[in-house]
Amino acid sequence: MTKRKICIVTGTRAEYGLLYRIMKEIQADDELDLQLIATGMHLSPEFGLTYKQIEEDGFIINEKIEMLLSSDTPVAIAKSMGIATLGFAEAFQRLKPDILVLLGDRFEIFSAAQTALVMRIPVAHISGGELTEGAIDESIRHSLTKMSHIHFTANEEYTRRVIQLGEQPDRVFNVGDLGVENIRKMSFLSKQELQEFLGWDIEKLFLVTFHSTTLEVETAEEQMRNLLSALDLFPDYKIVFTKSNADTDGRRINEMIDEYTALNPERVKSFFSLGQLRYLSTMKYCSIVIGNSSSGIIEAPALDKPTINIGDRQKGRLKAGSIIDCAPSSLEIVGSIQQALSDEFQQFLKRIHLEYEGEMASELIRKRLSHIDLNSIIKKSFYDLI
Repeated sequence: MTKRKICIVTGTRAEYGLLYRIMKEIQADDELDLQLIATGMHLSPEFGLTYKQIEEDGFIINEKIEMLLSSDTPVAIAKSMGIATLGFAEAFQRLKPDILVLLGDRFEIFSAAQTALVMRIPVAHISGGELTEGAIDESIRHSLTKMSHIHFTANEEYTRRVIQLGEQPDRVFNVGDLGVENIRKMSFLSKQELQEFLGWDIEKLFLVTFHSTTLEVETAEEQMRNLLSALDLFPDYKIVFTKSNADTDGRRINEMIDEYTALNPERVKSFFSLGQLRYLSTMKYCSIVIGNSSSGIIEAPALDKPTINIGDRQKGRLKAGSIIDCAPSSLEIVGSIQQALSDEFQQFLKRIHLEYEGEMASELIRKRLSHIDLNSIIKKSFYDLI
């Protein structure tokens, strides 16, 4: 029997962490053949060569597509997308996948999708219908929806939005969120194990991840400076930074993190990648999640952790009551941290409603990929809301 070839593309540490369980599900299915393409930050020494973690986890990387230039300007990002398209065309020609699985909204994934569209490879897209109004990811995500043939969404509102974009309802499947599934199924490090790794007592700890808001022009440095100034006012708290992605102005953010870490070695550590287990374990034991990462919106509430969500990068996402939105000013960030640390807010955390669930997401996706008729989905018709 010929196995169905399921090709997954990953370009970042966070994306790989979300795809991990799906990859394990496919790898264990005797009727499926997992193909894996690593690209983007995974292959960059600057971002930690995280493809090595993928291999250490027991996966074979079929293709490695180099695409990143040593610059984070808009011109460099656009050129990187062109380089990626060339690489994906060659990789798809060699691998001949039956279906391509893509997650999220990044520019690397856009290059993969447009190449697959031209080469008549069906695309399954995960996490469509979501909003992030402050980033180019917003437009990329909706474009991926239109280039994809089946859709796996995180909740009913996002399902409705994908259908609103003209996708046939019988091709849109609400499976829940992969990040929440990770939380529900993960065996976390113990507090002692995490303390030994960090070399600290972690009773008072901030977990900080801050990215540029890519639809704003040259605001990243000022916003990062305001964040660091706010953190200075909480000297009793240790700080773990996970660094910015390879987005526009991401390198400048990382330079500032390095400078801040060097000035405060007794209370600050920074990492390009903690890996999924250490990152989520740090989140489990921290006092507050701070920044503008989607993990503060999705995973942190599932761990009953407050999130300080800074600026507009995540504007539009459904948010639990544990998330405090604030402007990227030092004054507002300080006030939000004080609010999150208050006894009143800590009691409120016990009563929040979660916007995301997903304990079976990976299994549901694998089953659908196994059985869907690929010949019937390659031609799409627009679904009108009438």
